[in-house]
Amino acid sequence: MAVSVFDLFKIGIGPSSSHTVGPMRAANLFIGQIVSHDLVERTDSVFTELYGSLSHTGRGHGTDKAIILGLSGHLPDAIDPDVIPGILQQVNDDKSIQANDELALKFIEKKHLKFHKRKTLPLHSNGMQFTALDKDGNELLRKAYYSVGGGFIMAHTHMAKQHIMEDDTDLPHPFTTGEELLVQCKTHGKSTAEIMYANELTWRTREEIDQELDTIWQAMADCVKRGLNTDGVLPGGLKVARRAPKLYQQLKDNPKASLTDPLIILDWVNMFALAVSEENAAGGRVVTAPTNGAAGIIPAVLHYYTHFVPNQNPQGIRNFLLTAAAVGILYKTKASISGAEVGCQGEVGVASSMAAAGLASACDLSDEEVQNAAEIAMEHNLGLTCDPIGGLVQIPCIERNAMGAVKSINATRMADNNDGTHWVSLDKVIRTMKATGDDMKEIYKETSRGGLAVNIIEC
Repeated sequence: MAVSVFDLFKIGIGPSSSHTVGPMRAANLFIGQIVSHDLVERTDSVFTELYGSLSHTGRGHGTDKAIILGLSGHLPDAIDPDVIPGILQQVNDDKSIQANDELALKFIEKKHLKFHKRKTLPLHSNGMQFTALDKDGNELLRKAYYSVGGGFIMAHTHMAKQHIMEDDTDLPHPFTTGEELLVQCKTHGKSTAEIMYANELTWRTREEIDQELDTIWQAMADCVKRGLNTDGVLPGGLKVARRAPKLYQQLKDNPKASLTDPLIILDWVNMFALAVSEENAAGGRVVTAPTNGAAGIIPAVLHYYTHFVPNQNPQGIRNFLLTAAAVGILYKTKASISGAEVGCQGEVGVASSMAAAGLASACDLSDEEVQNAAEIAMEHNLGLTCDPIGGLVQIPCIERNAMGAVKSINATRMADNNDGTHWVSLDKVIRTMKATGDDMKEIYKETSRGGLAVNIIEC
């Protein structure tokens, strides 16, 4: 499977890549299937069923809204978050979804959207099924999909054959393990970022690659800016107040604090991560990196690089993203980036590992040190459970992004003070993460049926 850096870094909306972005894409894809099967004139409604984690935490993660938006023909990277409330209100008022110019679907949520909290589809916890019905309720078309993390979706038939719905292009420098990546680097005299550049040239010119990387970085920076300048309380009922704006004001009002507090940089890193995570929780525009639940980590570490690392430069930012993506591809193909599959170690843990590798690359560390940094970051996120309170991407998710960003920076510094050799390889820690996720109880995998999600009630 050929995975591009732009498969891992996707501009979308919050609060969840697996529960919002993926289902929206799947619903949109199903509308396309209705069109391609020439069923537009016969289709009267679409019945959507959500299973597993999608059913347990779907409402808190906005899955119901994502399904409506996807059936309405919208995609997460294109829709303006500001127009979403109006679209949902229109659907509620009209009891109808305008899928495209020719297809209007009857839609009453209690009748056409079902949450199966006691059922799962066989191949992944994040399962969903769409059925097109005629006016008499007869089935015209049925398709099942899985949202496997990071906004990636897989059709049931493809997943059963272990074939992911992504590009199968042959790359000039293929790698499936960290060791193979190091061999590619040594054989061709290229850094990890340069190997990624060479592979990306399969699809785009160098100019296009740089332009899209700059677009991703700008979207991250814009998200931080919005988060720092938007006050208030997050939606969902927990009444969690945004903290990034207040912290930002405190840091601006006391510019000399760094002279007396050597840890003030941590406040800045925390602030950057909180800003993005709070925007995500509010349903704002974020970059999936590699998931929405962990979207604050890479932007926070990139802002650390641009604000506090000497000789930072635009190419360093591009190298950061390319190298982070290389590590993300290893986790995506060899383990998982889905909290519903392996717990939060697959989201915050992977993002922290990616960010550590990216920062090491931007700081011109060796490829061995890059992988050492990535391994250290994951090693100390192993076993991290996904237990969001109320099914919302707020507690502990927002603070967890800040902690993950700090771990990334420290992992890079530890790798920089080493020579690149380490007892545990990146490949071994990835295998360990997958095995740990397999052993983890289901209640700790984005179901809100274990951990903090239930124990907070007893506190």
